[in-house]
Amino acid sequence: MKDDHNILVALIAVLAPFSLLSVGGGSAIIPGLQHQAVDIQKWITAEQFVEMFAVARAAPGPGTMLSTLIGWKVAGWAGALVATLALMMPSALLCYGVFRLSNHHSEKKWNRALRKGLAPVGVGLSIAGSMTLFRLVGGGFAAAFITAVSTMLLMLRPNMSAIVVLGFGAVLTVLMRMPI
Repeated sequence: MKDDHNILVALIAVLAPFSLLSVGGGSAIIPGLQHQAVDIQKWITAEQFVEMFAVARAAPGPGTMLSTLIGWKVAGWAGALVATLALMMPSALLCYGVFRLSNHHSEKKWNRALRKGLAPVGVGLSIAGSMTLFRLVGGGFAAAFITAVSTMLLMLRPNMSAIVVLGFGAVLTVLMRMPI
């Protein structure tokens, strides 16, 4: 029982701070989560991390359910529950507090400056998450090229359907793999 307790405490200690760092969305914590779960804690292998990431992205719900899968892997159902709450609750409580404060001071200059200043932080953390996944799966030039073209498409036409972008990426992948 003591080992179960220790692993649950470790899950909280690792995931709760990530909850407060997930500015810009769950993808912002992917590099740190991978580093902690694979390199530091050695809860899972790099291959397992990539597999769990794929499952979390394919499953309905937030992509941060990756933490739930990691918790389940290391401590069963109790680990899944603790990992999910450790990742969701601190940021939910912070968001609630900030929302209340922000609404109360919505017309003040410092509030507008804070909102504009945090936007690039969220974008940068999301980019770092993407770079970590590229490194883990070894996407190479083809994956980087398709990602860059897809990003440009979405920047030029932000209302473009994600299905169209995915289809475009699939066609490019097939074309790039065809023998010349």
